Amino acid sequence: MNYYLAVIPFLGAVEAGLFGQQQYEIEILPPEERRDDFCYSVADCWSRIPDLMNAWKAYFEYLLSTEHTATSPATFSSFKLDDALCLMWRAHVASIAYAQPKFHDSLKYLSDPEANFGEHWANAVDFIAATHFSTDLLTTNNFQVFLPQRMLVVGDVIPFISDFSPQQNRVLLSLSVLYKINKATGGLLLSLWQKAMSTEEGRKMGQKLIAGMASSQKFDPLGIYNDLKRADLTAPSFLRKSSSNIE
Repeated sequence: MNYYLAVIPFLGAVEAGLFGQQQYEIEILPPEERRDDFCYSVADCWSRIPDLMNAWKAYFEYLLSTEHTATSPATFSSFKLDDALCLMWRAHVASIAYAQPKFHDSLKYLSDPEANFGEHWANAVDFIAATHFSTDLLTTNNFQVFLPQRMLVVGDVIPFISDFSPQQNRVLLSLSVLYKINKATGGLLLSLWQKAMSTEEGRKMGQKLIAGMASSQKFDPLGIYNDLKRADLTAPSFLRKSSSNIE
């Protein structure tokens, strides 16, 4: 998974010209196993995953198109952070969407709690991406404290993991609830969220909500989950979408 979130962006940056004109073609050394699951050069990746390469290339091209004017106060408006974040998250989500099913069989090598967390986090990224959430160093550092500091193991039961903080347990529970509700509604919850995040004002509200989910003592994901378990998710008043069992 991380290969598609690290190497592919790097090759997209190379193709966009971020590193200038290269005298030699850059080629990544292949692993000993599962060689067919990866691509190893700009040309190779363009032939295998053109949509991903195009998404990352577009992001870096946007950065390059504004770098020469961003230092001038008169033309600083040519760079818009929201536009840059939109392109970055679009490429990031595309990488996950491509890689997740490809490596789904690898989840069997993880404990059930860790495998579940991986799926829950991948689902949550779609919601986070829709808000164009800032990924600067300070923001990322502040929010990483709410994520697990170790891999989950057999016996870890959220939200009662003893060596995790209350905030970490609450975030893990929130991710689980979000995943189950989105799955129960056939992805309609994500569609509605993305529609709500289609304006800059909506995205600002979404960012505040995400921040509140992580830090607020009043946010009760378990209560929301229990309420929805008792609700008729097939009723017209609830998302107008048939659902599967949320257990």
